[in-house]
Amino acid sequence: MATDIEMGQDGFFMQVYQVVRQIPEGRVCTYGAIAKYLGAPQSARMVGWAMNASHQMPDVPAHRVVNRQGLLTGQHHFPGHGLMQKMLEAEGIRVCDNKVQNMAEIMWDPQSA
Repeated sequence: MATDIEMGQDGFFMQVYQVVRQIPEGRVCTYGAIAKYLGAPQSARMVGWAMNASHQMPDVPAHRVVNRQGLLTGQHHFPGHGLMQKMLEAEGIRVCDNKVQNMAEIMWDPQSA
């Protein structure tokens, strides 16, 4: 039986989507920063699961969520080859070898927003 979190109904996934919708264009955030902001610092992986399921949700810029090192770890969940990277580059974000290059400069922290 699926839980509310797995279904994304008024649970953790929905909270994640609300945060991700706030990430400004041209900026990125990490799974861990989102989890910490939501009061669940050990739930970065759960944020990743939410991002994997987010392609069914409107207006969730999942391409702006990367791992703590700036790696595009969720790219295989985007249709087509290199779509996540192309979406980031279209926003002016430099990506090389599947990694955001200027992470310290473009990292958006929801705690500071």
